[in-house]
Amino acid sequence: MSLKKTALIMAGGRGERFWPRSRKSLPKQFLSLTNDGKTMIQLTVERILPLVAMEDIYIATNEAYRPLVRQQLPQLPEENILCEPVGRNTAPCIGLGAVHIHHKYEDAIMMVLPSDHLIKNNEMFVQTLTDACQIAEQGQNLVTLGITPNYPETGYGYIKADKNTPNGPAYLVERFVEKPDLDLARQYVQSGEYYWNSGMFIWKLSSILTNLKNHMPATFEGLSAIQKAIGTPDQEHVLKEVFPSLPSESIDYGVMEKASGINILPGDFGWDDVGSWLAIERIKGTDADENTFTGNVVAIDTSHCIIEGQDKLIAAVGLKDIIVVDTPDATLICHKEKTGEIKKLLDLLRSQNKETYL
Repeated sequence: MSLKKTALIMAGGRGERFWPRSRKSLPKQFLSLTNDGKTMIQLTVERILPLVAMEDIYIATNEAYRPLVRQQLPQLPEENILCEPVGRNTAPCIGLGAVHIHHKYEDAIMMVLPSDHLIKNNEMFVQTLTDACQIAEQGQNLVTLGITPNYPETGYGYIKADKNTPNGPAYLVERFVEKPDLDLARQYVQSGEYYWNSGMFIWKLSSILTNLKNHMPATFEGLSAIQKAIGTPDQEHVLKEVFPSLPSESIDYGVMEKASGINILPGDFGWDDVGSWLAIERIKGTDADENTFTGNVVAIDTSHCIIEGQDKLIAAVGLKDIIVVDTPDATLICHKEKTGEIKKLLDLLRSQNKETYL
């Protein structure tokens, strides 16, 4: 009999690259960026429901976003909203989810998914996850989903697969690689051996907890103390005391780059990590002039632009490669090549005491 399937959805990010729509009080994962009106976290939960029951889905976020999670996912049990006292990167976040699920089940399959990615082909995604669960049940296998790259993206980390060691539809991981420059990214894509690192993982609770114990002993010790307090009157107190002391480390660096038996399962299901405003073109498509307009927009002699408005009329004349995002209290005007600078803009707002716009 196969193990119970559970999921941890990470939803603590601030989504700063989607300012001014994404704010501290309403970050990207709680926004609707698609035409169906559903928010990104709602879509993330919806697409895994064929595999995971709602009572076995956990959301890792922070206390400020608890009301948003409750509002957008009313069917989710209240105790499945895990609020981190402070952000400590992905390893402690995933560990917190693992000890909570371990408190409920002796062992189970645990899927780890970001809350702010989009998937075009849900059926293929579910099939890929199903395959990943079968691989994860074997021994101590840790499985990561690798996205088949279709262009030389420099904004993603890559994973090199050892094509000589197939494990069913998966391969053993040869190495994890940092974000490459354009020439290197081209080589990676042409080789057919590299995949985009999706940040999605599938493993048994016993496998990930053993690896945390072996490779991140201080983190494991803290998580064990937190687990002992789950369901007791001390639960919140212990969490607030112990969790901030855990080292801030990514699961990639803390476990995946050190462990053995890492499997990469290639996926080709229309994945998009929605990393910046440029993703809107991929999500919503473009018109004959390569523009993507949302809201009340008129344009003359304007091409390759993204304009996001609401009821207020936005009129554009003679623009090219420009992003305009209008909200009631702030408007962003940005060249497409400078979307990576939006975080610097927010730092500038902080330095000028304009926190109300964050």
